[in-house]
Amino acid sequence: MAKTAKKLVICLDNEGYEVSLERRKIYVAIPDARAEKLGQVRIVDESGDDYLYPKDSFVEVSLPQPVRRAVLEAA
Repeated sequence: MAKTAKKLVICLDNEGYEVSLERRKIYVAIPDARAEKLGQVRIVDESGDDYLYPKDSFVEVSLPQPVRRAVLEAA
């Protein structure tokens, strides 16, 4: 079974989730096909745990591999 890569996303809108999410911050999105079908994305938030949030509150970001690695290691 192939491992699906984690995505990096930037939070654009944290309305209603101000304690859990910071606008303009990069977050790790964990692949979750079921959540995708529901218009949601699984994010490792400020608590360090993963929760579902509205997909339209985030935008996927593509970073150069060394930067991506550094962000994932820091997460």
